[in-house]
Amino acid sequence: MEILPDRPDLAMVDVCGVKRAINIGLLEDRSVMPGDWILIHVGFAMSKIDEGEARAALDFLESIGQAYEDEIAALRESMIEEG
Repeated sequence: MEILPDRPDLAMVDVCGVKRAINIGLLEDRSVMPGDWILIHVGFAMSKIDEGEARAALDFLESIGQAYEDEIAALRESMIEEG
């Protein structure tokens, strides 16, 4: 969604409707822009991916059923409200 102006190593992202700040410092290509698809693991951007890769990953996660639903529910419960 956006690179945080006061912290260029952080980006605000939307993960299935939940807004999160993630660290983008590990990305080899730091030229990420709002609208890019990023593979995230435990709060760190691991790589920039295309929309097709993102859709395939989301489709797989959704196909595992309850485990995916539980993870999304936990993510939503921990959502930090913007002020």
